[in-house]
Amino acid sequence: MISKWYRYLIVIDDIWDEKLWTTIKRAFSKANGYGSRLITTTRIVSVSKLCCSSTNDSVYQMKPLSDDDSKRLFHKRIFSQESGRPHEFEDVCKGILKKCGGVPLAIITIASILASDERANPLNEWHVLLESIGRGLNEDPSVEEMMRILSFSYYDLPSHLKTCLLYLSLFPEDSRIMKDQLIWMWIAESFVQCEKAETSLFEVGETYFNELVNKSLIQPVYNIYGCVYACRVHDSVLDLICSLASEENFVTIVSGTSGTMSSEGIVRRWSLQNAHTTPLESMSMLQVRSIATFEPAISLLSRLSSFVVLRVLDLTECDVSDHNHLNLWELWSLLQLRYLGLYKSGISEVPEEVGKLQFLQVLDLRLLN
Repeated sequence: MISKWYRYLIVIDDIWDEKLWTTIKRAFSKANGYGSRLITTTRIVSVSKLCCSSTNDSVYQMKPLSDDDSKRLFHKRIFSQESGRPHEFEDVCKGILKKCGGVPLAIITIASILASDERANPLNEWHVLLESIGRGLNEDPSVEEMMRILSFSYYDLPSHLKTCLLYLSLFPEDSRIMKDQLIWMWIAESFVQCEKAETSLFEVGETYFNELVNKSLIQPVYNIYGCVYACRVHDSVLDLICSLASEENFVTIVSGTSGTMSSEGIVRRWSLQNAHTTPLESMSMLQVRSIATFEPAISLLSRLSSFVVLRVLDLTECDVSDHNHLNLWELWSLLQLRYLGLYKSGISEVPEEVGKLQFLQVLDLRLLN
């Protein structure tokens, strides 16, 4: 044990486990009459609170870098001085920094790519990089290192939270994902397990959501009353979970800029994002459990009756009324459906046939058009 008669300043960086901290703290005296200081860092909120052993201790929650500080860090890594940045790079720099979201690791990693070449990168190369961020950019060694660091957070999760986090790959980058909607989708997929009779599945799902926030893997979105009602996923984290979801054939993403179709051709969860065409003939839809659609990719969705084991169908903000290729009456034949999202879908009324969906848990009818 470190004696109380010595004055010390000790920094313990990146503590991951609450049990580990209970062991470490035994080495330090509770008496602190000589002005000693112990500083700990962690990505996990619950660990930071545990490290506060007295009322005099405090938690400083790091915020994303400001626009000015982000720009300063980015430019310092690439240009010899602020004035050395060509004026024509202004807009693309702003776009890249917006993608980084004030996260120093992301800023340094992306800046390292641009600074890795001895010659100045042409403007078009910067624009190519800008379009690549958030779409699984992983060919550069520095990006691979960032993904490796971020993956520690993923592999430290219990199995049920890994599954819930991977499910977020259904949503496009920059999406604001409603908390209640996400939890009910988890429940519909049977990701949420309740062991106590007095606790509801939704309450358990809410603890899952809070744990992902607590571990800084999703970013909470607050309403005017200070309550969390939604979340966002940082582009770098989204890159990671999209890559993992593709490797495990957990989610198949179809978009105009990228695709992650399984080599097996078997689709388990289908995310239709910003695309007009896809090789449907090579994809098996018999095992699809979740479908999330986003405009304009709703045109890819057809033959609803073919999704025989579908549990989640989210048509939120997709106007299906203008798509004659869809036979909406087939909705009522999806007997395994647990979640049906029709918010702002262009459906003006729901027929009595909805009663055929005997396992339906959630029918989102907010503001039917």
